[in-house]
Order: sequence, then C-alpha cells, then structure tokens
Amino acid sequence: MADPKRDGLKVSDQKAVLVGVYSPRQRKEAGWSANEDALDELAGLVEAAGAEPVARLVQIRDEPHMATVLGTGKVAELTQLIESVGADLIAFDTDLSPTQGKNLEKETDTVVVDRSEIILDIFAARARTHEAKLQVELAQLLYMRPRLTRMWTHLERIASGSLGSARGPGEKQLELDRRLVDTRIAELRRKLKEVEKRRSREANRTPLQTVSLVGYTNAGKSTLMNALTGAEVYVADQLFATLDTRTRTWDVPGYGPTLLSDTVGFVSNLPHHLVASFRSTLEESRQADLLLHVVDASDPHAEEHIATVHEVLTDLGIDDESSLLVLNKADRVEDRSTLDVLRARHEDSVSVSAVTGHGLDRLGERVAARLGGEFETARLRLSAGNGKALHYLNTHSEILSQEYEGSDLLAEARITPRHLRVLTEKLDAALDEAEEPAVVPIRAAS
Repeated sequence: MADPKRDGLKVSDQKAVLVGVYSPRQRKEAGWSANEDALDELAGLVEAAGAEPVARLVQIRDEPHMATVLGTGKVAELTQLIESVGADLIAFDTDLSPTQGKNLEKETDTVVVDRSEIILDIFAARARTHEAKLQVELAQLLYMRPRLTRMWTHLERIASGSLGSARGPGEKQLELDRRLVDTRIAELRRKLKEVEKRRSREANRTPLQTVSLVGYTNAGKSTLMNALTGAEVYVADQLFATLDTRTRTWDVPGYGPTLLSDTVGFVSNLPHHLVASFRSTLEESRQADLLLHVVDASDPHAEEHIATVHEVLTDLGIDDESSLLVLNKADRVEDRSTLDVLRARHEDSVSVSAVTGHGLDRLGERVAARLGGEFETARLRLSAGNGKALHYLNTHSEILSQEYEGSDLLAEARITPRHLRVLTEKLDAALDEAEEPAVVPIRAAS
C-alpha cells in the first residue's frame, strides 16, 4: 500500500504552512510590499482546497536548491515553524520534482504538496459532470506517474533478497503500478477524444453564433453570465468555484439570440497536465465566434491576469486577438484612475459591473457590432451529392446565389469565418467524416 501519511492528493482539513522561493528579479517585477504578499494567491488556493493557512515562509534566492528548493538554514527554520504552529502540511508555491518532495518530507517529517497538487485536489473535489471527472482523473494520473517512486518509499526497507535474486517488492509494485497507470491514461484519453468529437459535431449543428466567456478564476464570469442571460449558474467568491462549461441563450440587443458559454477559470502557473486534460472542455472557446475575456478590474494584478489568460489560450491553440476585453467589477474599483489606465492600455475593452448592471447595455452593443461584422462573402464549390454539406451551408449561411456546373453546385453565400472553416479545413470532423471533401473555396472577400 502507498504511504498512508499522504492520503492521495487530499489536503483538506489540515493546517498548512505556505512556502515560496523567488528570485530577486521576481520580487522586483512584482513589487510586493512584503515578501509574504507573494503567497496571497497560494493562500486562496489552499483555502479553496479546504485547508487552513497558518503561517508563511519566503526565501529570496537566485536559484532554488536542487535537493530541497530551500537552503539548509531555511529548511531548519521551516521545521521549527511547523512545530510552533502545529501544522501538518507544507504547501509550496511552485512545482517540486519527485526528489525535492521526497527530501523535504524526510527533513521536516511533514507531508509536502506543491502548487499543481493543490489545484488538482480542488478540481477533483469540485468536478461534477462525467466529463470533468474524466479530465481530472487524467490530470492526476499524469501528475502522479513520475512520482510513484515517492509513494512507495515504505517498501525500500524490505530486503530484496540475496545477490542475483529477483527484484524487491517495491520495484515490482512500482512496475505494476506504472503499467496500470499507463493503461488507464490511454483509456481516459480515448474517452475524452470521443467527447471532444461529439462536442464539435454538436457545436457545428447550431445555426446560432456562439460567444464564450474566458478569464482568470474569480473574475466574475458566472455572475456576468447570470446578468446577461438570467441563468442561475453557481456563483461564489472563491477560486475555481465552477469547473463545468455551461451554455445558455443570450438575446443580444440589436442582434438576436446567441449561445453564451461560461468556461473554467484560469490561474497563473496552471498545471500543464490540467490544461491538456481540459482541452475538450475548452473546445467551447476554440469554436466560439467571439471571446469575451473577463477581467477583475478591481484586482491590483489585473494586467498579470490578462497576460496569464493570453498565455493559456495560446497553449491551447486559441487565437484571442479578436476577443473583447470586459473590465468587470467596475463598481469595486476604488481609484478610478486604475480603470482609466486599463482602458488606455486596452483600447478594445468595455467596463461593466455584472452586479449593478453598469455597462451591460454597452457590452451588448459591442458584441452585436462584432458578431454582425463577422460575416464575409464567399464563393464555394460543393459536390451536389453531399447532402450533409448542402444542409450545413443552408443552415449556417445566407445563400446569395447558386448555379450548377456538372455535378457541382457553385454557391455564393454570406457566412462567418468559423462556419466557412468548418466547411473547408474541418469538413471531415464537422460532417461526420465525409468520404471526400465536398467544399472547395473559390473566392472569399469581405
């Protein structure tokens, strides 16, 4: 059995000491009033995971110690701090290697978790849908696989027998565990791929334009969705309050009905495995005709959060250059010059308050203008025998003219770039894998 002290990835109901190791450059760029301020977000994550932060420890050094991240003196100081506050968990604001985690637990005789482990624990506790549970399990397995050795250290005390004998029980169990983990990872990836294909097909069937809310966690996306659509999605003042994508109909003034989706929030240094496993959920953003990048304008780190979201979207292959920046929580901004600075830096933005309703009409006008200007005129050649392609074109575009040329149909239509892309580059996936491409673009002009 694995080490019982660790109890999997659970960190709830424990007292935690928060630890951060940062370079002088990081401290200078962040401009903390005190070193411990760097741990504010980690404190929020630990609380969201159900643990209680009871103390903080920060070390500023050029490079983390290879073996223990902290220097020798700081490890001793950490051990004393744990004893004085009665903590039973150490939470690091960085990712630890399996060796570093093992060494720290040995030195402090306390369970050690890193930032990724905490985030994974939050997601595991809050996953509700079948898809979200699959995604979290995949991320956990990808995280744990290189750390299996650390989880079986108790078997190192068992002698492996005489020279030349079979390998010891720890090594045997480790090899068995890795095979089981690899098999389960492959199975989860297969299932999530099926979910992604199904989601893509469903998204491409709808004739409505789609808008997706993206942003840093706790930026107020769910509150904004409730205000725009009258939905009653769960809202809480905590990190990662909601994980599952929710879609509602939003009747945009001056434009008409659209589909509005609320996606999981991002956070700095989001675990790579988590981003990869949640790719199918975030496919909503990839398929959207417009992204609304929601930012908490009252947060002093708003610019850093904007950069983080842009980075995650780039990792997912999502181009957010055409997104609309929504400066939310304008009612909470104490210094109005802060909001003015954000507006000046991001000209294509609109300030709103999802709570008071301020700016929502202007947001609707901006969205209507963006969606209405998305259409372009394209001349297409379609195989007249491909009923699925013809149906898709009739459903998702305004056909201006059409004529037959042999067995092909030449059509001129007003269509959005996303639907045009489905008909060309992604035809097979969108139309249930047609035997041969049925659409060839001849000309596209705005």
